Amino acid sequence: MTERVVLAYSGGLDTSVAIGWIAEETGAEVIAVAGDVGQGGEDMEVIRRRALDCGAVESIVADVRDEFADDFCLPALQANALYMDRYPLVSALSRPLIVKHLVAAAKQHGASTVAHGCTGKGNDQVRFEVGIGALAPDLSVLAPVRDSGMTRDKAIAFAEEKGLPIATTKKSPYSIDQNVWGRAVETGFLEDIWNGPIEDVYEYTQDPSVAREPDEVVIGFTAGVPTTIDGRPVTVLQAIEELNTRAGAQGVGRLDMVEDRLVGIKSREVYEAPGAIALITAHSELEAVTVERDLARFKRTVGQRWAELVYDGLWFSPLKKALDAFVAESQQQVTGEIRMTLSGGRAVVTGRRSDASLYDFNLATYDTGDTFDQGLAKGFVQLWGMPSKLAAARDQRLGQ
Repeated sequence: MTERVVLAYSGGLDTSVAIGWIAEETGAEVIAVAGDVGQGGEDMEVIRRRALDCGAVESIVADVRDEFADDFCLPALQANALYMDRYPLVSALSRPLIVKHLVAAAKQHGASTVAHGCTGKGNDQVRFEVGIGALAPDLSVLAPVRDSGMTRDKAIAFAEEKGLPIATTKKSPYSIDQNVWGRAVETGFLEDIWNGPIEDVYEYTQDPSVAREPDEVVIGFTAGVPTTIDGRPVTVLQAIEELNTRAGAQGVGRLDMVEDRLVGIKSREVYEAPGAIALITAHSELEAVTVERDLARFKRTVGQRWAELVYDGLWFSPLKKALDAFVAESQQQVTGEIRMTLSGGRAVVTGRRSDASLYDFNLATYDTGDTFDQGLAKGFVQLWGMPSKLAAARDQRLGQ
């Protein structure tokens, strides 16, 4: 039986050329697997046909938008996951989903190898290979771009020599990865970190400096899941898509940052994630109302670690799985509505309401009706400060 290789296929130059390259170098049949994670752009049927035209024996295209939203974006939202306190994990979230489908295809078609088109500089090589190793340790991995010197020039030459349809595809000056959770842009003139991004870089968001009528939106959550927008029931995918449109129209969710890649280098990245930023802003505010203080404090630590694990390609790790259980437990009372104004590149919370609220007006007010017994505070303050006071007295006694 002929060996088979399952290839993570994007429809671009590198992975299109990789189909013929793998077949030529290894003699294996190539099965191309692509996923619709809400990235837009080319029609998925066009991509499916291109893989066949480039020599794949089979081309699989899966519509995984709802799966991506429910099983990958939603956990990130509930963790309020922002890598380096800013980046909502656009690419890092889609890779484990793609890995899951690659492994399933390999098992279905009897393939012993999975291939990807990642370079040796980025994070995605780690996300693919560590994920594959976690789900199917018996599979081997092939990385032609990284391991075989398949440069862009060589890829174009190969495509022209073989008459592949990809050879005439327009080259963007940027490297772009996008899905429904956001869009990542790098390379080109952006590699000089003194250069500011130009409007040409952006697609999901409008220029926030242009004056527009503000957009007020009310987002409803049920146990940490966005379930309504302005009172209308929505799925998680629909919530992200609508807020991508509405928050994007107000310039919300633009990020320009130098981030720490897993491989040890710093990289300049420009992101736009209007739906993700709007939802995380709303969700965080509802947690502030409904989650008890110590749980909320610890959850911030968990969310940061969760984001680092996912960024570092450890979606399927034991620690990530354990943190998922903590985050899920923390969401039991995160039910209510948040009102936000979208304007000038910002999503600003203006109102909160929840039957599970821990905010007690009568305890919080300084006006008539205050039920907080201030007489209890004096002893509390003395006891609370006693360890610090005793340590300070000791240090003075010892002349320190």
